[in-house]
Amino acid sequence: MSDERKVAEVLARFVRATDRRDGTAQAALFAEDSTTQIYTKVYPDSWEPNGDPLKGPAEVKYAVENFLAPHPPRGVSHHVTGDHIIDVNGDTAHISAQYVVFETRADERPAGGWPEGAHGVQGTMQVTESGFYETDLRKIDGEWKITHQRVLNDLPFAIPGA
Repeated sequence: MSDERKVAEVLARFVRATDRRDGTAQAALFAEDSTTQIYTKVYPDSWEPNGDPLKGPAEVKYAVENFLAPHPPRGVSHHVTGDHIIDVNGDTAHISAQYVVFETRADERPAGGWPEGAHGVQGTMQVTESGFYETDLRKIDGEWKITHQRVLNDLPFAIPGA
């Protein structure tokens, strides 16, 4: 697998861990000396830091487990990233990607089954977030790890206690 593909896979694992609210899996993607800064867009075209930077995997794990709202019953989220721009230079890399988050909520199946005439997907889906990931990585012991990440949210992001 090419280094470009491996870098893209780190981002894919990052968003899947976010969607599962799996702080342990997400923290494993970060270097010990990593920093992550969350930003909120200030319209028309700039971002301001939102809270203090997260330092290292332990703070990333804490953020995933405490900054993100739990999913509602029968609800999940799906991050979709696109327009990846990847630059690999030896043992360092940068990936820039846009993201959109969809929230889905499945309808509860009625005790007597779906009513006559019901067909297809039963539930709702809405877009809840969008922005950009600007992520620097370094190859450490043969694995790509996130060293610095800027999460550029298009919408305000409330951090408990901030």
